Amino acid sequence: MNDHVAASAADFQEHRPRMFGIAYRMLGSAAEAEDMVQDAYLRWTAADRADVAYPGAWLAKTVTRLCLNHLDSARVRREAYVGPWLPEPVLTSGGALGPLESAEQRDGVSVALLVLLERLTPVERAVYVLREAFAYGHREIAGLLDLSEANCRQVYRRATARVGAPAERRFQPDPQQWRRLVETFMTAARGGDLARLEGLLTADARYVSDGGGVVNAARRPVLGRTNVARFLRGALEKYVAGAPVRVVEVNGSPALLFGEAAVLVVEFENGLVSDMRTVVNPEKLEYLLRQLSRS
Repeated sequence: MNDHVAASAADFQEHRPRMFGIAYRMLGSAAEAEDMVQDAYLRWTAADRADVAYPGAWLAKTVTRLCLNHLDSARVRREAYVGPWLPEPVLTSGGALGPLESAEQRDGVSVALLVLLERLTPVERAVYVLREAFAYGHREIAGLLDLSEANCRQVYRRATARVGAPAERRFQPDPQQWRRLVETFMTAARGGDLARLEGLLTADARYVSDGGGVVNAARRPVLGRTNVARFLRGALEKYVAGAPVRVVEVNGSPALLFGEAAVLVVEFENGLVSDMRTVVNPEKLEYLLRQLSRS
């Protein structure tokens, strides 16, 4: 490998984590994000270096535009998706999605937020991700997306209005408190204590399961304290009884991993369980399981 090729590969590897982070937040899929990064690499190797003043900006623009093009076809697939769609869970304790040192950074990769980002148009999503997750200035974003700065600001305002402020989205207890709450909740659920289980849920509790038509899962969200309690008790008895359970950090928050079959993200409101999102589609667990195998 000559010095020019080696330098080119080193430039790409330096910026690869940021490209993956952009692509994952844009697409909600680790597998598709890897594909976008690989496509960016092919374009990088074919590019005339004389035209690349700043490799980081060139690569960010390339992967963002690849994601914009991909989102159109992804949206068509999601409209035909069997049951609710949830993003692919990613282990974040090892820094796969960049530093998550603040509540805002953790919220920026949360399953809850990625679901909300599905409301946005591709351009709105790109502007929001680049601004919120990577602190790009509006002038930089305008250059990456070939927009005017004024238009970029307008798109950002529209996107934030549609998504909502972080404080409006969720409350996340600290990890130790989360573990205590979940242990109490899971003891009640696995013990079949319906009354106790209902007492740990908010009145408007919601359970969403993503099986993608590959494995059995609820085709619609389960709503309400009583319905969620009954469904969860039955699901645990039928599908994951006896499976080893471990706490892992998924998308910036503690989550439960049941063997290699399911990831459950639990959200709380005033100490009660308000939302549960579980991914059981095995295709969506492949990336996370690969991460575990390397840890």
